[in-house]
Amino acid sequence: MDQDREHAAEATEGCCACHKTKERTEKEYRDLIHRLSRIEGQIRGIRGMVERDAYCTDILVQVAAVSAALNSFNKVLLANHIRTCVAQDIRDGKEETIDELVATLQKLMK
Repeated sequence: MDQDREHAAEATEGCCACHKTKERTEKEYRDLIHRLSRIEGQIRGIRGMVERDAYCTDILVQVAAVSAALNSFNKVLLANHIRTCVAQDIRDGKEETIDELVATLQKLMK
C-alpha cells in the first residue's frame, strides 16, 4: 500500500459511518483518485471565479460540469461495486447486500 493510500486509511479509521472497507485494484484506485482530483480542481476554479466576480452564467456552467463529473464518478464507483462487492456477497449467500444496494440506489436517485 503506498503512502497516499495509508494516509487515506488512517483518516477514515475513526469514521463511525465507515463500517466496511474495500480493497481496490491499483488501477481502480488511481482512476477514482484521478477523477476526484479533477473535480477538486474544478471546485477550486469555481471558487476563483466567485472571488473574481465572474458572471453568474459562467459560474453556473462550471457548476454543471462539476455535477456531471460527480455523476460520472458515481457511475464508475457503482459499477465497480456491483461487479465486485455485490456479486461476491450474492455468491456468498449474503442476500442483505441486495437491500443495501436498493437503499443506495434510492439515495442516488433523489
